[in-house]
Amino acid sequence: MAHIVLDARIINSTTGRYVERLLHYLQDIDTTNTYTVLLLQKDKDYWKPRGKNFSVIVADYPQYSFAEQLGFKKLLDSLSPDLVHFMMPQQPVLYTGLRVTTIHDLTLLKTYNSDKNWLMYRAKQCVGWFVFKHVVRSSAYIITDTEYTKKELGEFSTRSLAKTSVILLAADTVLSAVEPYDSPYAQYILYVGQQSDYKNIRRLASAHQRLIKKHPGLGLILVGRKNASALQNEDYFTRKQYKNILFTDFVPDSQRDWLYKNTAAYVFPSLMEGFGLPGLEAMGYGAPVVSSNATCLPEVYGDAAHYFDPNSTTDMARAIDDVLTDKNLRSGLIKKGYKQLKKYSWKRTAEQTHAVYVDVLRGGR
Repeated sequence: MAHIVLDARIINSTTGRYVERLLHYLQDIDTTNTYTVLLLQKDKDYWKPRGKNFSVIVADYPQYSFAEQLGFKKLLDSLSPDLVHFMMPQQPVLYTGLRVTTIHDLTLLKTYNSDKNWLMYRAKQCVGWFVFKHVVRSSAYIITDTEYTKKELGEFSTRSLAKTSVILLAADTVLSAVEPYDSPYAQYILYVGQQSDYKNIRRLASAHQRLIKKHPGLGLILVGRKNASALQNEDYFTRKQYKNILFTDFVPDSQRDWLYKNTAAYVFPSLMEGFGLPGLEAMGYGAPVVSSNATCLPEVYGDAAHYFDPNSTTDMARAIDDVLTDKNLRSGLIKKGYKQLKKYSWKRTAEQTHAVYVDVLRGGR
């Protein structure tokens, strides 16, 4: 029987769905090994184990901090795990135990978010570059979400190529929990998620302003907390006198899912992604998906999305308008979306991840 520690400090972040679903299914798959789940103090009641072999310990160490490098290492050493799964690259570089690391993308190393202090962000990128190099060198095995990220990681460090596996994510839909959202628009296009610069929201809004010349009542609903980047965009759109744009701030999952279910199109304009989970979620609620053709997105969505060049506002507006006006295209995308979604399974994600644990503990991989 092995003691496996799961670093789940990001469970309540944008990548948290992966962590929560992995924990959920691991409890069904493995009732033998002992698991310790590490959460931030604010999230200690966010997730409760139901498996008797799972327990929670608070690990309140911020990412890319001295506390993470020193205090977190001390905590890990005290737990004496046989294996640690870091579900993100951020980890103590001095920790020497057996580890598996999930790298979702290399966004930190390739982007700059204008809502951040430039100097502090560049310093964080320098630390991130060092940590990523260390992770590749020290991890017994690395998990990525897509072939695109695996290839990108291989270009960053050829050491990763021999010890990286792609384990796909998935998406859940719970139609019974849908609760109506009081939308001010009879017809709207939808985006769900963060609004960092690389998410390309300003071009989406610009494309939307083109579209309302042809579709005057069309709304653009942006779902997500009004953090610094969202507030910057809201102020920018106000100064530009953009019309029919709604920032929802936080909405419960049940209302978010209603918005998925009733949207004229779900639009994913991102310039860079490691997987693109919201597009799959939208497919599960019967939304036609209009997507950027950048990075991994065509790999994940296949022929179930209608694509555009994310650097071209004109092409983005063209692709959205295609879906708004062509009923056959729209119905075809919805059917293909349901079919595409069936290729993904959170249970299979957990099974494949557990198989990595078993192999690494046996000295394989």
